[in-house]
Amino acid sequence: MQAIEIDDPADPRLDDFRDLSTADRRPDRPGGRGLVIAEGVVVVERLLASPYPVRGLLGVRRRIEALEPLLAPVDAPAYVTSAEVMAEVVGFHLNRGVLAAADRAPRRSARELAAGARRLAVLEGVGDHENLGALFRNAAALGVDGVLLAPGCSDPLYRRSVRVSMGHVLRVPFATLDDWPGGLQVLRDEGFRVAALTPRGGAVGLADAGLRGERVAVLLGSEGPGLTEEALAEADLAVRIPMADGVDSLNVATAAAVAFYAIT
Repeated sequence: MQAIEIDDPADPRLDDFRDLSTADRRPDRPGGRGLVIAEGVVVVERLLASPYPVRGLLGVRRRIEALEPLLAPVDAPAYVTSAEVMAEVVGFHLNRGVLAAADRAPRRSARELAAGARRLAVLEGVGDHENLGALFRNAAALGVDGVLLAPGCSDPLYRRSVRVSMGHVLRVPFATLDDWPGGLQVLRDEGFRVAALTPRGGAVGLADAGLRGERVAVLLGSEGPGLTEEALAEADLAVRIPMADGVDSLNVATAAAVAFYAIT
């Protein structure tokens, strides 16, 4: 990797990192470039270890030097600049002091992902990028093999999701289920039980559902209304997290963590 000193915030070589807070940098919006952006030493380390092709780094000297042991095999430039120039390029002050940009990597199909997995998360309408990032971090920590995204979900590779996941969105494989909810048949073909997580009455308590040790896909819905009736009807069973009186639900990422722990 080449270390290149830059002191001009208008330098076109920094365009991958420019104005990251604007809508144009969201990969799920029309006109977005679709780059993967990693922030901070830890997340950049995980990007460097991932299958995503690195385009370049931008950081203050001490952060670039902290990453130096990992940079030798990387065929991309590392731009070294001041915190002030970084802030002007990025559009906000970056406490973490280093960024990396990468192209997207090819993804497996839902069937390919399911074929090699025992535990999966299936998300319907999870639209908040921070919840999505936290959910991927929980999936990595609790042994979930992959995530399937139904329509209405945000892009897991948006910068905020990558940051909140601490880079684990770059290591937990994911795929899309465009046929919804009919695409759940892919999981049944691979021997999965589809367990829909819902607070509604009549759902079986997680501890009593007998899911541990089986091939299980946990179906989770959007932050507000939860799962649609169509998705619930396609599940093999409905499960719930027993809660104290007066509390009807948990944040979707928190609920996912409880469910992932219960099945693993």
